[in-house]
Amino acid sequence: MKTWLWQAAVLTTAVAMLALSGNAQAQGTDNDGCSNSTLQGDYAFTVSGQIFHQNGTVETRTGVAMTHFDGSGGLRQVDFVMTFPDKNGQASPVPGPSDPTTNFRVNETGTYTVFRDCTGTAEINMPAPPVPGATGARIVLMFVLSDHGRGIHTVVSSLIPPSTQPPINGALIHSDGHKLGRVPEDHD
Repeated sequence: MKTWLWQAAVLTTAVAMLALSGNAQAQGTDNDGCSNSTLQGDYAFTVSGQIFHQNGTVETRTGVAMTHFDGSGGLRQVDFVMTFPDKNGQASPVPGPSDPTTNFRVNETGTYTVFRDCTGTAEINMPAPPVPGATGARIVLMFVLSDHGRGIHTVVSSLIPPSTQPPINGALIHSDGHKLGRVPEDHD
């Protein structure tokens, strides 16, 4: 009886290990094949998080963005982001050049790289403030693509403020984006 139980336990363990190793292999390769062209078109984002300033203050940000990825590693973006508290202790839009009709900030450009495993990195360059010699803010993102490139999930890995502002301690900001456009209906 003990031998039969022992053999059953060993067989069950072996079958479970084979099944788990198959799942691990499938998980490791199920997203292989992404490239810059996987991320192409217009994506709508929601953005939220906090910025930690050198003076110890914390600023909360929330907003939306529309990003166009060109499929070759270039991007253009507009956004509308609120910050709290501003210098008056109120919630207000983040300053920057904006469209007079929509009030979205404009002229944001950058680059991105999608790796084969559907992870990637991006850099967004904001326009410089209207001060001679000033540089604009720079945001570096790490991201993961989902749903065959229709979804993108980002975390800010580095935020460099415009040269006219003091440095920051860090940022905890993330965003989730979804590709715009009509999804073809499945007809069985």
